[in-house]
Amino acid sequence: MAGRTDVTYDIRDIGLAEAGRRRIAWAAREMPVLRLIRESFERDRPLDGVRIVACVHVTTETANLAYTLRAGGAEAAICASNPLSTQDDVAAALAADGFRVFAIKGEDNDTYYRHIHQALDLKPNIVIDDGADVVTAIHRDRRELIPGLYGSTEETTTGVIRLRAMEQDGVLAFPAIAVNDAETKHFFDNRYGTGQSTLDGIIRATNILLAGKTVVVAGYGWCGKGIAMRARGMGATVIVTEINPVRALEAVMDGFRVMPMVEAARLGDIFVTATGNINVIDREDFEAMKDGAIVANAGHFNAEINLTMLDDIAVEGREELRPFVEEYRLQGGKRIVVLGEGRLINLVAAEGHPASVMDMSFANQALCCAYLAREHSKLEKRVYAVPADIDAEVARLKLTAMGVTIDRLTPEQEKYLRSWQSGT
Repeated sequence: MAGRTDVTYDIRDIGLAEAGRRRIAWAAREMPVLRLIRESFERDRPLDGVRIVACVHVTTETANLAYTLRAGGAEAAICASNPLSTQDDVAAALAADGFRVFAIKGEDNDTYYRHIHQALDLKPNIVIDDGADVVTAIHRDRRELIPGLYGSTEETTTGVIRLRAMEQDGVLAFPAIAVNDAETKHFFDNRYGTGQSTLDGIIRATNILLAGKTVVVAGYGWCGKGIAMRARGMGATVIVTEINPVRALEAVMDGFRVMPMVEAARLGDIFVTATGNINVIDREDFEAMKDGAIVANAGHFNAEINLTMLDDIAVEGREELRPFVEEYRLQGGKRIVVLGEGRLINLVAAEGHPASVMDMSFANQALCCAYLAREHSKLEKRVYAVPADIDAEVARLKLTAMGVTIDRLTPEQEKYLRSWQSGT
């Protein structure tokens, strides 16, 4: 789909813009770090003339990032990073305010990729990606854009895995910054944001009580840790499944039962995947589950639950019980309930992470865009960590906004830490 188009937005309904603006303003109250960066960007204009494509969940928090990029002088196009995560009123507000927006909640797969290409018609210098779909599309289909690209930033664990695979294969054509790996991102966004918002999505979709249930969490990375912690806090018994022995040991030391998925399948009432891998819940797991087991995904792609296999073994297809809740009937009458078509349940059935958590994630995104605009000519075609000074600045700004002060090293302490001569 190369070539510029005259289409500047493709959204549900521009008439939703005012409702979107009100919700965007509400989220902004909980995003003081991004507000401080926006004020700095208005003064310094570090993104003057820079074209940015952001493939992200189109939410109130993302809108505040978009306004920050514009304050820095950027021209931005926005498309959805998940077909079910778009908040249509937010997309309308951004379109009404002059952004190129290509996102409709519930769009089909063809529309999803058409929207990516429409956004890419901006001919970006920087890509903000959430799962690496845009970076992949550029490498496969839009290689004419590569000479003009300064680089990309990646928001998710899944996307960083894909980027590192591209680097290892020698095909990555421009620098990429793993924003997901910033300490001020994954320690907070992945743990506290995913932990709370995943359970929020499950509860909104089902209206079930978690207390007394057995919740099986697949994966004990930062997202899995957050989900397990929050589920236990709401009264659930939590089982963790893992393939990494260190993480499995950590889960045991944190007080959780750890076992293979096929064993956990017999015990769980609710299953949540958070691994970034495929077919984490597969045929033998479905067949071992209790009648009425509920399955949800908190990983980026819906491939974590093998829904193709579930379709194959279901004898009566699937039935929608309520929005984002579908039931599959298996041989013998067993019922398996899948939430949100196996997509990110926190964004499908709820509103994603709380704004105060996304404040730090998107502060990293904004500052990394400015870094790419300034330093791109010095960077190689590989995956970079977020510069330490950016990570520390985000933490400092967040503490300032929260009214928290911390100690500083004295000159004596700094000298001691640099010295090898001082011992016991």
